[in-house]
Amino acid sequence: MRPLRLLLIEDSEHDAELLLAHLQQGGYEPDWERVESEEALNAALDRKTWDLVIADYTMPGFSGTAALSILRSRGFDMPFIFVSGTIGEDVAVNAMKVGAHDYIIKGKLEPR
Repeated sequence: MRPLRLLLIEDSEHDAELLLAHLQQGGYEPDWERVESEEALNAALDRKTWDLVIADYTMPGFSGTAALSILRSRGFDMPFIFVSGTIGEDVAVNAMKVGAHDYIIKGKLEPR
């Protein structure tokens, strides 16, 4: 298993568990933290070094694009991937333009 320090920005515990299971099936051993607010994100960034950020695009009270903006404004440049059930192709293209490295549709977590 390959270690992976994962910061997961996700409001659904169930969706987080599914994503973690897929990563484990793919040979990763995630050391992870799940956050769902700006305050929790900033605290996690202050506390630890992360290899990868995976974020839901839309959450109540917070968004993946806001999270991406916070990371970039603080000078972090780790890979950032959106995982969402609500992101359309046009939104995904815009997300890539603002700095996301990739996006995955929930329910289609298999490798492309």
